[in-house]
Amino acid sequence: MATPFRQVIEFFDSIGLFDVVLPFLLVFTIVFAIFEKTKVLGTEDIDGKKYTKKNLNAIASFVIAFLVIASSELVEVITTVSSNAVVVLFLSVLFLLLVGSFHKEGEPIFLEGGWKVVFMVIVFIAIVGIFLDAIKSPDGRTWLERIGDFTGSGGDELAGSIVLLALIVLFVVYAVKEQPKEVKHS
Repeated sequence: MATPFRQVIEFFDSIGLFDVVLPFLLVFTIVFAIFEKTKVLGTEDIDGKKYTKKNLNAIASFVIAFLVIASSELVEVITTVSSNAVVVLFLSVLFLLLVGSFHKEGEPIFLEGGWKVVFMVIVFIAIVGIFLDAIKSPDGRTWLERIGDFTGSGGDELAGSIVLLALIVLFVVYAVKEQPKEVKHS
């Protein structure tokens, strides 16, 4: 039995909200923000203040967003990557909630310093994996599957090799790290 809310979602799907409108808005917003931040299309000088050329930024963003939604393959990649990136973000927030539940106020959190960088690298690798898994070659296989074929091993062996390699690198970095020298006061 379909609920009224499910029927609304199905209606939105049938009119193309998820395939056309939302990807268009996402691409337009991100491209417009990049143009505004980088000022790549120039600035105007009004009363001694520099303003971005919002009209050019908006038109260029509009055209780019339309070109993106014209390609169903690009829309599929954007939809897959963004939905999986939200899952990674959700897992990150849950992880940080767990860390915070064991944290006493006033104590340093282990995510400061080097741990923060390690956490960001893990999230970056997850995003790259999501992106590679979203792009399909003409034969229907993803780039991530092709990388697995290129290494000549199955997915489990590839994942195990990457984890082992990462552990070896971390061990070497830890082993050769110089300890801070104590300062002697006379």
